[in-house]
Amino acid sequence: FVQQTEWSLQLMTQRALEAESNVEKLKQEISILQGELESSKVENENLKASQTTDLGAVKRDIDFTLQNLHQIIMGANWSIRQLTLGVESLHFVAEVLESTGKISEVEAEKE
Repeated sequence: FVQQTEWSLQLMTQRALEAESNVEKLKQEISILQGELESSKVENENLKASQTTDLGAVKRDIDFTLQNLHQIIMGANWSIRQLTLGVESLHFVAEVLESTGKISEVEAEKE
């Protein structure tokens, strides 16, 4: 009975030592995983900050592009107005020339 008890104690001691060893390994693994978790949290925060910055940069680019587009539109409108005035002037000159031609024809017929 004593031998069986000693054997049981040795077996329990061996199991306890293995359990302690497993606990130490698990503690080390937990420590490593906690470090990785902290690194992932920091990286996640950096990515969020970077994304916000990128969105801000995109918004600034869009605003700048819109300002340039408005200036181009205003310039195009001015050019169209100038072309329209030029066309009207050309019509007027054509009418004057036609009238002058008709006057010349009438005077030539009188002579």
